[in-house]
Amino acid sequence: MSSPAPAASRTLAGVRVLVVEDEVAISLLLEDMLLEMGCEVVGPAGRLSAAAELAANEQLDIAVLDVNLAGQPIYPVAEALAARGVPFVFSTGYGSAGIDEPFRDRPVLQKPFAQNELERILRSALA
Repeated sequence: MSSPAPAASRTLAGVRVLVVEDEVAISLLLEDMLLEMGCEVVGPAGRLSAAAELAANEQLDIAVLDVNLAGQPIYPVAEALAARGVPFVFSTGYGSAGIDEPFRDRPVLQKPFAQNELERILRSALA
């Protein structure tokens, strides 16, 4: 009997994911996980200006947003994505308590995270 993970992964094949993360090691890990799931990675962006440009101009299916980019909050990018109707999840080590009130209804990926957690939260946010 086959495991459900490969079928679940196939549902993410070709999904364009904006990665916004300022820590290179986490960014590379996230990118590897997404590629393994069959996603197309947009970015990654490590600075707010680059993230804002990608959020405004790229075709995206979903985004994974580090809440704090080199000391700058990610909320302007979140607002731009919301205005475009692009779903997103926050990535943070502080949990949902670290999310500004207007965005507390959005999914939060708690750092550190495993690939199965990333896949679950992406599928949920895309549903």
